[in-house]
Amino acid sequence: MRISELLTKDTINLSLKSQQKLGIIDELVTVLDSAGRLTDRSKYKEAILAREYQSTTGIGEGIAIPHAKTNAVKQPAIAFGRSISGVDYESLDGQPAHLFFMIAAPEGANNTHLEALSRLATILMKEEVRKHLLDASSEKDVIDIINRYDEEDKQDEQSMAGRKQFIVAVTACPTGIAHTYMAADSLKAKAAEMGVDIKVETRGSSGAKNVLTAEEIENAVAVIVAADTKVEMDRFNGKHVLETPVADGIRKPQQLIEKALKQDAPVYRDSEKSRNESEPKGRGVGSTIYKHLMNGVSNMLPFVVGGGILIAISFMFGFNSANPDDPSFNPIAAALMTIGGGNAFALMVPVLAGFIAMSIADRPGFAAGMVGGMLAANGGAGFLGGLAAGFLAGYIVVGLKKLFAGLPASIEGIKTILIYPLLGIAITGFIMIYVINKPVGALNTAITEWLSGLGTGNAVLLGILLGLMMAFDMGGPVNKAAYVFGTGLIANGVYEPMAAIMAAGMVPPLGIAIATTLFKNKFTKEDREAGKVNYVMGLSFITEGAIPFAAADPIRVIPSLMAGSAVAGALSMMFGIGLRAPHGGVFVIPLVDGNWLLYLLAVVVGSVVSALLLGLLKKPVK
Repeated sequence: MRISELLTKDTINLSLKSQQKLGIIDELVTVLDSAGRLTDRSKYKEAILAREYQSTTGIGEGIAIPHAKTNAVKQPAIAFGRSISGVDYESLDGQPAHLFFMIAAPEGANNTHLEALSRLATILMKEEVRKHLLDASSEKDVIDIINRYDEEDKQDEQSMAGRKQFIVAVTACPTGIAHTYMAADSLKAKAAEMGVDIKVETRGSSGAKNVLTAEEIENAVAVIVAADTKVEMDRFNGKHVLETPVADGIRKPQQLIEKALKQDAPVYRDSEKSRNESEPKGRGVGSTIYKHLMNGVSNMLPFVVGGGILIAISFMFGFNSANPDDPSFNPIAAALMTIGGGNAFALMVPVLAGFIAMSIADRPGFAAGMVGGMLAANGGAGFLGGLAAGFLAGYIVVGLKKLFAGLPASIEGIKTILIYPLLGIAITGFIMIYVINKPVGALNTAITEWLSGLGTGNAVLLGILLGLMMAFDMGGPVNKAAYVFGTGLIANGVYEPMAAIMAAGMVPPLGIAIATTLFKNKFTKEDREAGKVNYVMGLSFITEGAIPFAAADPIRVIPSLMAGSAVAGALSMMFGIGLRAPHGGVFVIPLVDGNWLLYLLAVVVGSVVSALLLGLLKKPVK
């Protein structure tokens, strides 16, 4: 398939008007929507913003390639936009972006479409292509330029193993459409310039291409893994492996190749991936712990959300309707309580601990983490005990891997099936029972009793603090710390902080939405359109919807949003509202413990406070 079948005259805009990143995105979404390529404009834009939140798609050299793969796309398409003056797109090289290619891929895009999309990323690495596109005078010129360079991919089938200065690499990004192939081309081009042989495996949406053979890996000096998503690592056992973000493959190819040639990278050990042994040098202790913690929390959340909502629904039949001895007993309510409380909630802490341990030690750590989490849950140590169990089990298994690293390769399977689970579970279990459960359980009980006995004044102060944290970085580490605190308390039967956290998290996007509606002269047309989307994101408890506005004007926007979130959190705690489901936004408000109208009032008041402050502080748009 030719790229020009996806990039057509009706998806080209040679005179973008906006001077802001969010406005550029909105203009390009409008181009695709007007051309009939989308089924749901808002959902597609939300997917684009979600990808930008992972990492900027401004790749440098004056190019940005925002992209998303979602069922909001009717048919695969590419929108091209050009800004002569340039826009600050948070590019990797810090330079303004002039050329914008927005890629829209449907959920079920076939390989032919995906190959054409990835081929575009390859073409844009050529300097002469970028120059021609900047000078193009019409839509036809743009298509002619792309056609001139559009050639079908020719996969490198030739093995390079055995040559001097031979390295291998793997590139991959979460979407697998653009950055994967741009990093590969950047590495290959720089290697050719340096006289180095390289073979690059790409793991994109259309599958793995140019897959490395065992012989090539064996003969390579080192391995470069430029990826933002999981890559199969077992095959690199014993090799120097340089792990880095995919963006470095695009921006720093020479630096990566030089480090690979010097073997300036840790040797990857063990047939199972152990991140603590091969962690990239740039990752600090704090970010490593945060990554493992988030892996556990993200896998635990479905149990908390599903179980919490089922428990809340059971209370709609009556607060004691699940109790067979109560006159209000209802068998449906009892079943809902058994499913949600007796089983889904019972798995919260074990799942948290299991996936933390798995993040640290991969699959061998999972069993020890799950058992440690179960012991914490049953021993009264609760959420805090689960955290301790997860990290304990993970690092115990890592230690076991090192201890048994010298055993013959012929019994490799025995280690994974027998030695690691047996010793991992046993050691973790003994430490949990005799060392951790009792003191952590006492701490857990003390915290629960303190929170349950908070007076109104202290409860309001806690609500203010949680609200400030939720709006400070809107999805960043501080926001996540507050959220994890709330979900942990749910496991202990304390529900009020979680209600304050969700109310505070809904405020930033809702405050933005209201401000763009009431104070039109303070926002550009593109901002006002994006503000409409924030109504939906705010009501759905997606705090990240406010990030583009905060990034564009942090001095005025962030304090305004923090003030509104603090008000919402304080009011929620003052009204004594509890929430058993840590997500759902407006859809779970009727299920809260307490007066749901007062809870809704807390969200509305906080949002209005933020909106009014934004209207007061922001300057009129010229």
